[in-house]
Amino acid sequence: MTDNSADWQPGAGLDALRVRAESLATIRRFFATRGVMEVETPLLASAGVTDPALEPIRVPCADGERFLQTSPEYAMKRLLAAGSGDIFQICKAFRAAEVGRRHNPEYTLLEWYRTGIDHYQLLREVAELLLTLLPHQRWQVWPYATLFEELLAINPFDAEVAVLETIAREQCGEVPPALSRDGWLDLLMSHCIEPAISTWGIVFVVDYPPSQASLARILPRGECCATAARFECYVDGVELANGYWEETDAVELKRRFDDDNARLTAAGQPARCLDPRFMAAMASGLPDCAGVALGLDRLLACQLGTRNLSGILAFDWHRS
Repeated sequence: MTDNSADWQPGAGLDALRVRAESLATIRRFFATRGVMEVETPLLASAGVTDPALEPIRVPCADGERFLQTSPEYAMKRLLAAGSGDIFQICKAFRAAEVGRRHNPEYTLLEWYRTGIDHYQLLREVAELLLTLLPHQRWQVWPYATLFEELLAINPFDAEVAVLETIAREQCGEVPPALSRDGWLDLLMSHCIEPAISTWGIVFVVDYPPSQASLARILPRGECCATAARFECYVDGVELANGYWEETDAVELKRRFDDDNARLTAAGQPARCLDPRFMAAMASGLPDCAGVALGLDRLLACQLGTRNLSGILAFDWHRS
């Protein structure tokens, strides 16, 4: 075993730790004044998630393998289905194989759900929270398609995959081979769009393609193509939050989870078990609600004007 005793001190300075403590207190006051109840749910779950983009950390336990949560979403939706009303949670979440300046396998999430509102109303509440914590004074909203048209001169809803690949190779140089349509769109978003909006302050992106809905509703747009009832929030080009007007149809959710597993098996990975308690809660009836997950470590980094998480975490992955 490597001797790591020499780096026992925290990576974050005491000033950064004080800002974190003050921010957590501000967040709790923000929700207290709005009558949103703080809850706690287990970090270890008996089932993981099917999303192929999320790799959970598996933990052997006395009753078999469990999963460190990638988000408290499933447990919080079980509370919503049980009648909790508006709730929020500040908790640790985990993802395997994500280590870097903006990624730590263990991170802090703020997640909250509001009943009886849609994602546009929740977006405004996210903006109100950010304006209390950040020096920014304004925020703006861009439809996903408009952002691509403005910055890359393409319509992401109907552009051919070959066109997306060509632009990615022109803009990014060396790129992975044979990505899916959404893979190319994600690459263009992370390597072209995000850097381009890094001076725009607080930016909300809305109206995503239906294929990127995850657990959000899909909304018809008359003669135009449908869109996902989802938003993402960027601050100075850094992805900070992901919100949905939540899909409540248990049958539709089951279809999406099955699609996730089909993609996993097509990629040579094992299918993942669905969480039976979560599915039973959804079948019992999730109330009309919107929810959002916000990365608190990244938010603190934005507050302190840094893009390196190691300087704002008491003990990052390399010091834990």
